[in-house]
Amino acid sequence: MSFKHQLELAVRRAMDSAEIPADCAPMVVRSNRPEFGDFQANGAMAAAKQLKTNPRQLAERICQALAEQLGERADKLEVAGPGFINITLNGAYIGAQFAAPAAATQRNAQTVVVDYSAPNLAKQMHVGHLRSTIIGDAIARVLMHRGDTVIRQNHVGDWGTQFGMLIAELEEQLGSGERAELALADLEQFYQAAKLHFDADPAFADKARAYVVKLQGGDSHCRQLWQQFIDISIAHNVALYRQLGVLLTAADTMPESAYNDQLGDVVATLVNDGIAVEDAGAKVVFIDELADKNGNPSPMIIEKSGGGYLYATTDLAAARYRQQTLRADRVLYFIDARQSLHMKQVFATARRAGFVEPSMQLEHLPFGTMMGADGKPFKTRSGGTVKLADLLSEAIERATALVAEKNRDSDIGADELAEIARKVGIGAVKYADLSKTRTNDYIFDWDSMLSFEGNTAPYLQYAYTRIVSIFRRAGLAIDSFAGAVAIELPQERALALHLLGFEELLEQVARDCYPHLLCNYLYELASLFMSFYEAAPILKEGVTAISKESRLALAMQSAKTLALGLELLGIDTMDRM
Repeated sequence: MSFKHQLELAVRRAMDSAEIPADCAPMVVRSNRPEFGDFQANGAMAAAKQLKTNPRQLAERICQALAEQLGERADKLEVAGPGFINITLNGAYIGAQFAAPAAATQRNAQTVVVDYSAPNLAKQMHVGHLRSTIIGDAIARVLMHRGDTVIRQNHVGDWGTQFGMLIAELEEQLGSGERAELALADLEQFYQAAKLHFDADPAFADKARAYVVKLQGGDSHCRQLWQQFIDISIAHNVALYRQLGVLLTAADTMPESAYNDQLGDVVATLVNDGIAVEDAGAKVVFIDELADKNGNPSPMIIEKSGGGYLYATTDLAAARYRQQTLRADRVLYFIDARQSLHMKQVFATARRAGFVEPSMQLEHLPFGTMMGADGKPFKTRSGGTVKLADLLSEAIERATALVAEKNRDSDIGADELAEIARKVGIGAVKYADLSKTRTNDYIFDWDSMLSFEGNTAPYLQYAYTRIVSIFRRAGLAIDSFAGAVAIELPQERALALHLLGFEELLEQVARDCYPHLLCNYLYELASLFMSFYEAAPILKEGVTAISKESRLALAMQSAKTLALGLELLGIDTMDRM
């Protein structure tokens, strides 16, 4: 139970004592100005409207009951304005929260499927895959931290007409003595070579088309070639995930082909239940709840007139699998905003067909586009797609130069410097994305993301190292330090209350799936710590033993929270920088 939830419970009990109906919420929020106390309870006004009574008088009744509930835990309770209750807590009570064992949160852990990344195995991963990959991974980490069972699903594209062309090209290159892993070392180059071959050689094109049919028919030779292509492609992706600090593994891959044997049954079920009908030779679901402004239902094709299946068919099979086999309570789809209509169609049809239970949460969590300085989707100087591997390499190169410049006179060795640069470069790319509101586009800018000032990963990483250095200078181990928090200064109070709001913040991130909320929290934490550090000396002469212990305890909690928060974003910290 978060610190604020404990306070909400006390206000709720005070409202019960004042005979206010249970459906009236306490509405406790952190005060945005010190003169209004630490928290405000704003539920009296809504309750007064429901009860048709004077809100200020009702707030006075709640305030009196709350004084009994909180006792010495509150220094001051007052009614302000039309019915706000300002709550100033006792400093000793705030400090004691850091020593008290965490109260168990009354929540039911869920099984959550997180569908993210989802590259096409026919090509190398590019910057267009970055947002889904790192946003999905951050939310998966937060959910795991909160006790949910998280099942990662990398719904990769590995089953389409282009694979006939690709396996035919692979066969020819293997026939000339090339090894598969070398032939596929650059997937983009391999794809382009196969496409040129397809366009220039009619015989090869005919062979490629025939291989599509054979592949989908289960031909063992084509399946063997296809499997080689898939295995090496997945290995490429997993290597990028490791470099990017993303938790996806080969075992999390659940490709389109995994559902291939189920697609006929999906279509048959929809047709037999009268949900899908034949239209111009195709099987189509007409969705009334997504009708246009003229009342025309939204059509979703699940089988083409020639008998082929579509993404919608596979997505329906996946939804059914996640319900019936994985027994998910909640499924999160981190998919481009341009797929919004498609996902609405799939969700509506899956529910109508009974593929998922009414209680199962299906959530499409769209995201905006990474833009270049010109305001257009981020491209290379020549206008091509930026490979993700190239972007990460450049990030590390830039970070290496930056970190080397800042450490010209330090004793940091080459290996440690390289590791710091890797953490700074990769962290900067990830944080620049995660710190933006998920649904918004954002401008990719090397200078701003690698800055040691402002809301950036380097700033937060450096804030962490500064705290670690305090303990190093004090000759203390930060991991094992234990001290009591005694609140004296306003800066100590502000920092302590912010730290105590961490779990509540994570609850909001888990619910709404906006990682930028965690980024904003960490940036504010670092800023509050800097204000605290300036106002509350720790290692200077003249600081009392009690103050020193308390301030070290607050510093330790700040470091732990910064490290954990960055870890949940998939960003590494370091002890020196």
